[in-house]
Amino acid sequence: MGLLSLVILGVTTLTFLVSHVIPADPARYAAGLNARPEQVEAVRHQLGLDRPLWEQYLVYLRQLVHGDLGKSILTSRPVAQELRNFFPATAELVLVAFLLNVVVAVPLGVAAAVRRGRLTDSASRVLAVLGAGLPVFWLGLVLQLVLYGKLEWLPLGGRLSVGVTPPPRVTGLYMMDSLLAGDLALFVDAARHVLMPAFTLAIGEIAVIARMTRSNMLDVLSRDYIRTARAKGLSERVVTYRHALKNAILPVLTVLGMQLGWMMGGTLLVEVIFSWGGLGFYAVAGIRQQDFPVIMGVTLVICLVFVLANAVVDFLYSVLDPRIKC
Repeated sequence: MGLLSLVILGVTTLTFLVSHVIPADPARYAAGLNARPEQVEAVRHQLGLDRPLWEQYLVYLRQLVHGDLGKSILTSRPVAQELRNFFPATAELVLVAFLLNVVVAVPLGVAAAVRRGRLTDSASRVLAVLGAGLPVFWLGLVLQLVLYGKLEWLPLGGRLSVGVTPPPRVTGLYMMDSLLAGDLALFVDAARHVLMPAFTLAIGEIAVIARMTRSNMLDVLSRDYIRTARAKGLSERVVTYRHALKNAILPVLTVLGMQLGWMMGGTLLVEVIFSWGGLGFYAVAGIRQQDFPVIMGVTLVICLVFVLANAVVDFLYSVLDPRIKC
């Protein structure tokens, strides 16, 4: 836990320094572009931006210890409150993308290893190359053009159709809340809206996990204990999934944990393209307006998700292999 705290401290320190040394003047944005110099200075003093950098950082850390992420320079609302409003949208998008990653990539990697040199293996290689090479912003626009503009299968963007009322807020995740409300039609509408951005976010990660699963499976399938299991007369399915995959999946879990954090950071472009009102959309607005507390708050949330995901992976390691201790 101490190491996790040091990681968070390091990330917040680095982000604070980078965001405060860039040539930008948030006081000018807060005061208005037509404000007089004395008005800008008054706003700068009010926000504490005229203090030495080290003093600003100590004030930020003191507030952070008490759960205070500060106030947005432009909206004057608490950043913690705004993060609670925006986070569920990003969480829903990332969770669906992560689920697509696991459901598609792992079976595809296993199938490619079992059928090495066949059509499935070749198809997985093509997917890996395409997934790793396609820019997210380009893929998102192409999917919108094809799936919405040409085929009209999926909606263009947003979390719900125009005119549809969101479900009563419980978790903030529209699909989950619509199920809790017993509204199946609303669940389907929310699911149709999340599919295209989630696939855009997941395609690059699917390529990585599929190729990694294939590589690990090929290595494990060549081991002596696999040949022994086959010699005992076990079915190929049991050998593949109960013996081979259980050992091959351990390195993949590490990458999956890191990918969860990468997806949180990768939502910036995806949310802008698909008008998905989450952390990415909020972060882009903060970056454009040099809103330091917003940038710091979003970075802290992404860091926490990254750290917690890796902690869960460490726990799963000990569950799958008792020889490994957390």
